[in-house]
Amino acid sequence: MVALPGMDRGVRRFPRWRVSPRCHSGRVPGRPQGRDDVTHDISGIHHVTAIGGDPQRTLDFYAGTLGLRLVKLTVNFDDPGTYHLYFGDELGRPGTILTFFPWPSAHRGRWGTGQATTVSFSVPEASLGYWTERLKTHSISFDAPRARFDEEVLAFRDPDGLPLELVAHGGTQNSTPCEDGPVPGAYALRRFFGVTLSEASAGPTASFLTETLGFRPVAESDARARYGVGGDGAGSYVDVLSLPSEPHGRVAVGTVHHVAWRTPTNEEQVAWRERLAGYGLDVTQVIDRKYFRSIYFREPGGVLFEIATDPPGFTVDENAEQLGAHFLLPPWLEPERPRIEGALPPLHLPEPARTR
Repeated sequence: MVALPGMDRGVRRFPRWRVSPRCHSGRVPGRPQGRDDVTHDISGIHHVTAIGGDPQRTLDFYAGTLGLRLVKLTVNFDDPGTYHLYFGDELGRPGTILTFFPWPSAHRGRWGTGQATTVSFSVPEASLGYWTERLKTHSISFDAPRARFDEEVLAFRDPDGLPLELVAHGGTQNSTPCEDGPVPGAYALRRFFGVTLSEASAGPTASFLTETLGFRPVAESDARARYGVGGDGAGSYVDVLSLPSEPHGRVAVGTVHHVAWRTPTNEEQVAWRERLAGYGLDVTQVIDRKYFRSIYFREPGGVLFEIATDPPGFTVDENAEQLGAHFLLPPWLEPERPRIEGALPPLHLPEPARTR
């Protein structure tokens, strides 16, 4: 097995699972040799996981400046000396969850090809005026809003340099904002709009998305091509940038670690695993993440993908009112709690998490 590329911070590596970059040759996997009985398409983004720096700064920015709810405070199950911070809507519904592994002593990553390079959130139409003023108030630099396809986009970076976008469009009516956070509900982040992949050669990734994962072409302009999956609308889009002259990225602080796609049941996930293995991909076994189950694999350009189950969700060990208010461990790590707590820096939780 081969260690994940880019995990070079020189402190810890993920010890429990590895994904070989078998698709890095750029070829699209061949026809499946296993079952092909997946009855549901991927229904959009489940979550995105990124690498942060200082955990308190990450918490303050996402729960404070951006107004997301901290829905789970735990550790990276593969690296228990590292926090795992989950942010999302009121219940941490799939499609709203941005998570972080904070590596406070690590170097800044390099943005480049073979990476998911931008995370985009949906916001209501006519809300970008509010957000430009809020970013100014918090001394956060941003690019002037611009049109892209049928939406208006406001681009900026988090304190560790992770590229973010707020995408204003008319499809947010049925999504649920975090109502009692620091951002008024009329302007609050809803769910993901999509992610952007940067690729040295976009063709193999595009073919993999459409022929293997069930995405469909949506729009194209210059070096950017958009694909959608599941139902139309926010949370179902991936933009692929063709950047043949750009260097390969390095995963570290300020970069995306992986993108997880949704599947509704454990059975569907098993069927997806068999299908992907039949295509010749190096896909992990199903891994229990307590709040969902996961399989991991790489697309042809090298971006780490996951397929995660919608159930059981974040209320399996906290009620809805108390989400994010306690430091929680899975049963297999609970005997190590004193040691784990002693190795982690203290965190000051946002007031709503302590009082709900």
